[in-house]
Amino acid sequence: LLSATCNHNKEAAAPEQDQANLTGLYNKYDLHKIKLPPGFKIHVFAEVPNARSLCLGDNGTVFVGNRKGDKVYAVTDKDRNGFGDQVFTIASGLRSPNGVAFRKGSLYVAEISRIIRFDDIENRLSSPPSYQVVHDQFPTDGSHGWKFIAFGPDDKLYVPVGAPCNICKSDSIYASITRMNPDGSGREIFAHGIRNTIGFTWHPETRELWFTENGRDNMGDNVPADELNIAPRKGMHFGYPFCHQGDTPDPKFGGEQPCSAFEKPALNLGPHVAALGIRFYTGDMFPGNYRNQAFIAEHGSWNRTTPIGYRVMSVRLQNGKPVQYEPFATGWLQPDGQVIGRPVDVLVMPDGAMLVSDDKSGVIYRISYQK
Repeated sequence: LLSATCNHNKEAAAPEQDQANLTGLYNKYDLHKIKLPPGFKIHVFAEVPNARSLCLGDNGTVFVGNRKGDKVYAVTDKDRNGFGDQVFTIASGLRSPNGVAFRKGSLYVAEISRIIRFDDIENRLSSPPSYQVVHDQFPTDGSHGWKFIAFGPDDKLYVPVGAPCNICKSDSIYASITRMNPDGSGREIFAHGIRNTIGFTWHPETRELWFTENGRDNMGDNVPADELNIAPRKGMHFGYPFCHQGDTPDPKFGGEQPCSAFEKPALNLGPHVAALGIRFYTGDMFPGNYRNQAFIAEHGSWNRTTPIGYRVMSVRLQNGKPVQYEPFATGWLQPDGQVIGRPVDVLVMPDGAMLVSDDKSGVIYRISYQK
């Protein structure tokens, strides 16, 4: 029931092939090395090249963005058995179409400098429509130019613009999270001082925006920490490029404004772990203590002497605030330093299972729980 390629109209595997496919893919991606809490299991949902950001259509289609390639994909699970049965290529020839968001039958895709839209997409997976340009006035810089996008509770599309550098001062549109109307009008900056975020979501009860932020490089192995931030209102500034992790002035720009002038992180994460996708668990499958708790995908460090990250973490909340950060799914970074996968995004499915994308292996995992 798993499509191993991305051709249109690929036939699903016959039932008698299912167990062989499961075993083969389990071994292919070394899933026996992945450690989960008791009762949890992991298997391959679908193979999708360079799988990055995820979003869910109204009919259960999983849409998949792509940073290094030029394509956007869609995965269907028509029989709802937890295994993708068909993978479609929605579009090609795009520039780092990392971000995907779904609204009222339309798929929104974020490239480096523009947002495009595919209408009535779930009814046209086999013959995707031409896209409509929603907004094409974002910067063209490739550095931190790939985007995660999502619609907020206010029905506005939130679109980040990363800093075009490791550390620098730049025009106000950079190092920000913007938002706009669904038709691309009314763009405004919602939050400032954010070096680069590739994951955000809204608390299911408070409706506050929560986002991860990747800290700057070249200050050492252990400084600064990546951040988990909360933005309950428009206009907040989170410190970049003047202050990092809430308490560490930047060596170049820190003398210009004190750390006390900016919002402090809700939680400091690991240094250089590359915290990306974040979602609150709103399903019913996992044990009750996970309800309305957050999960964060750590892509993993790339320039740290001893690598860290390469895992999915759980954020425990108390009275709506993060109080504990602990490993949930680990093993993509082996004790000998071998990297067998790099988590990017997480997505809670209607049945309560959780999907995890991995752009190194080109795969989407499904994590489920059974008593």
